[in-house]
Amino acid sequence: MLKSLLKIVLGVVLGVPLLMWLFQERLIFFQRPLESRPAQRPNVEEVAIPAGDGSTLRGWLVKGGVAPAPLVIYFGGNAEEVSWLVEVAEKLAGWSLLLVNYRGYGESEGKPSETALFTDSLAVYDFARRRDGVDPQRIVAMGRSLGSGVAVYLASERPLRGVILVSPYDSLVEVGRRHYPFLPISLMLRHRFDSIARAPRVDAPLLCLAAAADGVVPTPHSRALFEAWRGAKTWREIPGADHDSISGEPGYWSSIEAFLESLR
Repeated sequence: MLKSLLKIVLGVVLGVPLLMWLFQERLIFFQRPLESRPAQRPNVEEVAIPAGDGSTLRGWLVKGGVAPAPLVIYFGGNAEEVSWLVEVAEKLAGWSLLLVNYRGYGESEGKPSETALFTDSLAVYDFARRRDGVDPQRIVAMGRSLGSGVAVYLASERPLRGVILVSPYDSLVEVGRRHYPFLPISLMLRHRFDSIARAPRVDAPLLCLAAAADGVVPTPHSRALFEAWRGAKTWREIPGADHDSISGEPGYWSSIEAFLESLR
């Protein structure tokens, strides 16, 4: 009986980390099809951006303000198809908004990974800077949840006027350790999204939006990244909000609008 019990324990100890190692892409990247194609209108343009491996990334440029207009590039969460934001772009008050689905999401081609998303962020940024009607000196990266890691990477590699991070984390390793303290997370994760290692190199002004009741990325992880940021920074904690509801709280969009206004 003891021998059988030891076999079960050994199977769990070895089997769970092995399964997470093999299937972590499915656990990290919840790919979503296109939910609804935004209505055609004069200020909304469908865009197709070539990635370095030959894949095509697809999304929308919502034009706002007088050209050349400042621009926000948005990087979504791990289960977010970004077309829904076309309908709320007017909340950015004169800023254009570039929404591009990650590879494997919406109609973007390819398979997502940390390396691929990082490389694609550079392609998206370089595409934006070359666009007529975009002010190349006023480009802001905005990342939510998983996308905060992509935005931080972009900020460490390209000049940005500012960065907006929503429910950001220090690293997926640290968040994983909090949720699964019994697993060797550091050995298991291939996609580490180590934002806190990059934050001390970034001079761009930061707006950090955290949900007070966030159970997915608890605020200590957001705060650790905020404290490591080298540039000017603003912390805004939204009371009563959780990981999913933060964008529906009154203080969310008003904080973003005030931050963007400060960058003009």
